[in-house]
Amino acid sequence: MLAVDTNILVYAHRREVQEHRVAEKAIANLATGDGPWGIAWPCIYEFFSVVTNRRIWKQSASSPAQAAAQIDAWLASPSLRLLGETDDFWIILAGLIRRPRVQGPVVHDARIAALCLAHGVDLLLTRDRDFSSFPELKTQNPLAQSAV
Repeated sequence: MLAVDTNILVYAHRREVQEHRVAEKAIANLATGDGPWGIAWPCIYEFFSVVTNRRIWKQSASSPAQAAAQIDAWLASPSLRLLGETDDFWIILAGLIRRPRVQGPVVHDARIAALCLAHGVDLLLTRDRDFSSFPELKTQNPLAQSAV
């Protein structure tokens, strides 16, 4: 199963960013494909927070209604799986957060990685290099030329 990180969701939603078309196509292919794909619940919250943040987007921040409509559209995909904490989640997360350099904001990435691992995700689509701290979770930047 593939999963999608927040940054790819943001690029797919925000039409003015250079990466929009590629990210939108990647998400559309997953949403309309036959195979399961996932989004970790924290990525849903973070997406909403980022796209509605006027400090980031100045005058063009998405309204809460627009952000919610985008989430509703993704949730309508019959092949989407939402990734939440499992019974063994703490065991997986604890193994990741005890590593060197996993502190501060990287703890959030550890949580996403742990959710992906708990749900058997084979590949996380992301542009975030911090996931290299978790080599057991393969990542791919779908926005890189070689990935398109």
